[in-house]
This record gives sequence, structure tokens and C-alpha cells, in this order.
Amino acid sequence: MQEKPAGQQANHHTGHGSESNRQIRAERFSCVPAMVKNSTCLVTGAAGFIGSHLVDALLARGAMVTGIDNMKLGRRENLSAALQNPRFKFFGADVNDLAAFSKIISEQSASAPFAVVWHMAANSDIRAGGVDPDVDYRDTFLTTHSLLKLMREHKIPRIAFASTSAIYGDLKQPLTEDIGPLFPISNYGAMKLASEAAISAATESFLERAWIFRFPNVVGSRATHGAIYDFIHKLKKNPAELEVLGDGTQEKPYFHVADLIEAMLFITDNAQEKLNFFNIGTSDTITTVSYLAEATIRVASSKAKIRYTGGNRGWVGDVPKVNYCVDKLKKLGWSPRLTSNQAVDRAVAEIVAENS
Repeated sequence: MQEKPAGQQANHHTGHGSESNRQIRAERFSCVPAMVKNSTCLVTGAAGFIGSHLVDALLARGAMVTGIDNMKLGRRENLSAALQNPRFKFFGADVNDLAAFSKIISEQSASAPFAVVWHMAANSDIRAGGVDPDVDYRDTFLTTHSLLKLMREHKIPRIAFASTSAIYGDLKQPLTEDIGPLFPISNYGAMKLASEAAISAATESFLERAWIFRFPNVVGSRATHGAIYDFIHKLKKNPAELEVLGDGTQEKPYFHVADLIEAMLFITDNAQEKLNFFNIGTSDTITTVSYLAEATIRVASSKAKIRYTGGNRGWVGDVPKVNYCVDKLKKLGWSPRLTSNQAVDRAVAEIVAENS
């Protein structure tokens, strides 16, 4: 896939958060099956970047939501609106603390059992896991293992799991869900793939249903990491120059968190196999790292110069070019609103505003 100019990218929905788009999103959230709309949900990683947006969406659909987060990357302010909702309860606790977590589940499911766990808790910093492999073992795989143990104990029948495109490694062909063999090149991808395997095994023994979402590079408000977040903080320290790892030619699909939440909810509403697994991402659009850097400079520090460090990888475990296939999700009936470049532009504006 070659990068297309922003104005020529294929795009099914071109809105940037207009009032009409917000109305459409509200209509999507209101037309939901009773199982999801009125269910009692447990969300791990609830105060994080993606988890907090998910909590807001579930509450908007009428669900009862219990959130748990160890607050390593989570922020209580991400849940400021949710905490005002009587249908939301939040606990600052670690999924791997089995005794404490089990007690929370018992108490919060006493009146109504949990119908589904949305497992968002994980290390989300691939580079940190490359430096210390224990990070992803503990925060990415062991959280899944611990959760599945307690789901079996408390008879929670369904799990919706945040996986990643990093499970595919550095494959050169289009990344379809049934491609293989899979050899991740980062500890993060390896522990996510191990988590998928553990969930698959659990569907054979006690889980009624599982949904696995393979995320691309997700961007948007409340971000705690990622290239845009890093660029903005670099420019705050040095407004005259932006250091960019690699040579700027790396190409990846970027996906706005608002589209991601819609896609996950659509999949759980409509994919009803015992084990459901989907790539989630933009359709036929990608963004270069050079575009990402230039878009950030335009908003955050217009006079800054870019200095590339060289090479076609940003860090150990970085996949320089991603050819992500989302045909399976399109066949299910869902397509994103924003192209990759539009997602980047919107995210830059949101993150700059949050960090100004």
C-alpha cells in the first residue's frame, strides 16, 4: 500500500466530530441488543486511554459497569464523567491481586452477575516491554491468566479482549485474521498472542463466548503513550526541534479511539460465534511517520524543524510497514468514519488541547 495524499484517501465517513456525527454516534449506541444494553459489565484497565472511552460508551448504552485499574497508566480524571453516574463503580486495584479482585467481583455481582468482562488491562508501551520483558509478562499476559481464573471461579460467561496487530510480527503480505504462522517481534505482541491462546483454550472449557479485537495504532484524547503523545511532549521541552526515531518512511494505519469503540461494540453485538476474532482498523489508508510529525508540528510548534535519527525502525520491536486487512470486519457490516490521516489530525488537536 502506498500513502495517498490526505485529500485523496478512500473514506467511507469524512466527519471530524461534527454535531451530525455526534448524533449518528448516539443513534448507534441506542440501537443495541438487550443483552448488551442492559448487561452488567466488568472493565479492566478502566481508567486508561481506551478503557475510559469504553466505560463512557457502555454507560451511554444503559449498562451497569464496574471498572478496575491499577493506575500505573490510568488517570482518575479520565473517568470524571463516569464517576458521576450511579451505574458505575470504580476500584483502584490490580487484576493480578487475586484475593482483592475476587472480593470485588463477589461484592459487585451479588445482585446481578456479570454478563461480560471487557479486558483492556495491559502494558501499552511496546518499548518498555523491550527493555524489561517482565513488564509484558506481568501486565499483559498474567493479567489475562489471572482474569480467566476468576472468570471460571465466578462463572462469568463472556470476555471481550483487546489484542493487537503486533501479534503478526513483521509479515510482508496483507495481515488477514487467518494468516500464519505467527511470530511476534516484540514482547508485547508475544504476550498478547499468548493471551489469545489462553482465551481460545478457555472457550473449550468454560467460556460461553469470546471476542478478540486486534487493534492497530490507536490515537485520540486521553492518550498516555504513542508517537503523537511523545512528539507533543518533546516539543514542549524543545519547541525548535522534533527528534523522530527512524527515517520517517514507516507506514502504519492510525485509528481514532472513537471509531475503535464503535467497532468493538458492533462486533460484540453482531459476531456470535463461540470464538470471534477481528482486525480493527482503517480501510485502505495508512499514514507515514513523516506525516505524523508534520501534523504535530503544525498544531504544537509551527516553527520546529524535524530531525530524523535514521533507519527504517523506530525502536526494537517496531514494525516499519503494516499492510492491515479489515475485510472481515467490513463483511460483518462496519466501516470506520475517519481515514488514517484524518484520525491523526483529529488526535493531534485533542492531545495538544489536553496538554496545553
